[in-house]
Amino acid sequence: MRTYTTHSGKLDDLHDRFKNHTNSLFVKHGMHLIGYWTPTEMPKSENTLIYILSYPNPAARKKSWEAFLADPVWQDAFKNSIRNGRLVKEISYTFLNATEYSPIQ
Repeated sequence: MRTYTTHSGKLDDLHDRFKNHTNSLFVKHGMHLIGYWTPTEMPKSENTLIYILSYPNPAARKKSWEAFLADPVWQDAFKNSIRNGRLVKEISYTFLNATEYSPIQ
């Protein structure tokens, strides 16, 4: 699970980058998209994106991220998206394992 906190006024730009570039590249590099959320309450509803990706194992996760970050299409999309300033102020992540009773395994 990853949480992105954007700079003020940049959340819509981040959504645009995910919709038009990032998601297809995640899939290209073997990441499974689980879901994307924004908080419902202020102030986080104005600057926070939370999403979950899944991988077969930690080694696959590492390989996928390395390939994604090295992808020239991603590098161009990233550079173009920050022309008017960086979008993301802070990134945090937590690795999760599903419990035996979780509907998502």
